[in-house]
Order: sequence, then C-alpha cells, then structure tokens
Amino acid sequence: MTDTPLLQVSDYRVGFRTPRGLARAVDGVSFTLHAGKTLGIVGESGSGKSVLNRGIMGLAKSAHQIESGSVLFNGAELVNQDRQALWGDEISMIFQDPMTSLNPVMKVGKQVTEPLRLHLNLSKSDATERVVELFTAVGIPSPRERLKQYPHELSGGMRQRVMIAIALAAEPELLIADEPTTALDVTVQKFILDLLMRLQADRGMAMTLITHDLGVAGGRTDEILVMYGGRVMEHAETDDLFSNMRHPYTEALLASIPRLDHAKHARLNPIPGSPPDIIEPPAGCRFAPRCRYAQDRCTTELPELDHDGNHGYSCFYPVGSDANAEALATNQQRGHTATGLQIRAKETV
Repeated sequence: MTDTPLLQVSDYRVGFRTPRGLARAVDGVSFTLHAGKTLGIVGESGSGKSVLNRGIMGLAKSAHQIESGSVLFNGAELVNQDRQALWGDEISMIFQDPMTSLNPVMKVGKQVTEPLRLHLNLSKSDATERVVELFTAVGIPSPRERLKQYPHELSGGMRQRVMIAIALAAEPELLIADEPTTALDVTVQKFILDLLMRLQADRGMAMTLITHDLGVAGGRTDEILVMYGGRVMEHAETDDLFSNMRHPYTEALLASIPRLDHAKHARLNPIPGSPPDIIEPPAGCRFAPRCRYAQDRCTTELPELDHDGNHGYSCFYPVGSDANAEALATNQQRGHTATGLQIRAKETV
C-alpha cells in the first residue's frame, strides 16, 4: 500500500431532476480508499449507498442527473467524464441481484469469457480455460459443465459466484460489492463474504462493501462509512466505530441487529419512522425526526462532519458525550423529542 489513495472522493454530489424538484441522492460525501483496503458503506435502503457507488463508476448517468464535486481514481478526475474505459480491468461491480444482472438467454460461460476476450485479448480457448480457473476460485463445482448452463439452471448462490467471477475476470484494482448477499440464505451469505475477503487479499484489490447491516461490515472492513439521507453520518475505522460510536443513527442501526445473547422471543428494536424525502429533506439534521436525542437546534441547523482524530461524525449531541446524556434526559422528562417523537421515561438502547 502506498500513501497515495487509489480513490479520493471530495464533496461528491449526485442529484436527479424530477417533476417535484431535485432529488439529492448523494449530498456532499468525502472519503479516501487505499489499495488493498476495504471500506464498508452502511445504511438503510434509500440512504444513497448504491447511487454513490454507481455514480463513481459512471452507471448512474442519465439526462436527468447532476453530478458535482471530485472523484479521483489513480489521480485522474472522473466527475463528468466517461468512465466506460475503466470498467472491468480497473473498476468492477458485483450487483445485488444476479438474476436480473445476468443475461437470461446466454450461457454463463459466454458471459464470463466476453470480458476476458474484450479486455485481455485472449483467444476463445484461452478465455475458456481462464473461466474454468475463475469458477474454481469462486467455489463453483464441476466448472466445465457449468459453462454450458443458463442462469435459471443455477441456484442463487451459484449465480452470485458467477457474478463475482465476471467482476474479477480482468483483475480490477477496485471492486464494488453492492449488497452481494441479498436474498441468499445465511450459510451462503457467509461463504460469499468470506470468499470476497479471500479473493481481495490474494489479489490486493481495494473494495467497497455496500450493506444495510452493520454486522456484515464488522470484521470484514477496515473502515465504515455510515450514510443516511445521502449524507455521511459517521466515518471511522471499523474497530473504533464499534467501540466508540458517536452518531445516534449508528447506535440505532446496531441496536436493531438481533443478538445471540437475547432471549428467544425478545422484541427487536426497530428505528421508528422512515428515511427522509431526498427532494424535500428536513431543514436541520436528516435524522432528527427519528432521533431520540433531537433538540430544537437539530430541527433548524444541519450538522457538518466533525472530527475526533480520524473519527468523523455529524451530530450536535454525539453518543457518549455529556450533551447527549442531557439531551436524552430532557426528552425523557417531557416525554418527546423536539420533533415530536415519543420517548419513554427510562428508555434505553
């Protein structure tokens, strides 16, 4: 790893023109990613995770899109530039639904050999042998037989392994994994995630892992970026984030994960409310309507990303601070937050 980031994102914004106004899907995101490192991007559906990464890759482009800020990949600016030349051998993406990403009327072997012949100029026979190696590497049994099958003849886990093989075919420098275990059972999820970590270590790739589950990102990433309403709520090294989380949204995400030490019929702790309207977001903090600590200031002022060393968070009342404890006590005493969210007298996370 060098000191120069492979990917450097600064105040990056992606918006889409709609009849109601501009939808700010990504609103001022900044981060850096070095070769060989993994960044987890966490948040609920609609937080802007996928649009951020599709925007970086140039897949969100449309006549209605507005893009601004800076995205440097290997020192070259990508914003408002055509990125198609980078696809495959420099940046690849694993999509969350392999059944809709794979061509249903083309055998999977051909779908993997095509990028090899296009990007690496391999002959048909050499490309076929390379695909057999790739299928073996991603854990597909009887790889030569699988080459002749169509996507519908494979299980969900097998289709996702084919997608991984396609993404890795040209040995990219950056791999974007967009919810790579969606709709897979738990044992297959673990296999796919462990496989990605092993392949990344073997190839020295940088990777962004997009997920709605903090538990998935824990232990498999070097840093975690928590997004909500298109903005960064918290950004820290993974161990630091779990041991010293500062943003109420991060705390709420972690509290909503089922735990093995809970009783069998213990109630889960869902986050009340729903994500904000990105066309007409709240005037203050995006998370304020759902936050148990929200005060009057949170409804009018938009908190910027503050830093404690390498730990960044966007909150006026960060978790663990005296101000946070006072805010919760105030809300418990009056029975509700500044946005009207009901709070029980002795509510705990």
